[in-house]
Amino acid sequence: MAEGFGSNYIDKHNIQSAGTHPLPIHPLAITVMNEIGIDIANHKSKSISEDVIMSFDLVITLCGDARDQCLYLKKTSKKFIHWNIKDPAKVSGLKEKRLKVFRNIRDEIIDKIKLLHNEISS
Repeated sequence: MAEGFGSNYIDKHNIQSAGTHPLPIHPLAITVMNEIGIDIANHKSKSISEDVIMSFDLVITLCGDARDQCLYLKKTSKKFIHWNIKDPAKVSGLKEKRLKVFRNIRDEIIDKIKLLHNEISS
């Protein structure tokens, strides 16, 4: 979801998404992004090497697992930010409950992306 927002709201920057353990995009993430007109169906979670990370101006981790498993990011990237966002894929229960969580996380991410956009644009 973050890459979808970043690609749509932060132009003039190369936005890439990766995972500590890349998995296919969660179908509910695709659903809730489609609800607001952003298609992430063809996005893929991928691994990014430490060499590539070193070339980034900014690295953002979104959940505790990523921050904890990527401690070297603080040493290799020019700027490192951690957004403590719950991983919606880890929520269990009925589909409506999980959709609500995905929507809440989607909205939290877009708020942070907009703030980031304002920060790097000024």
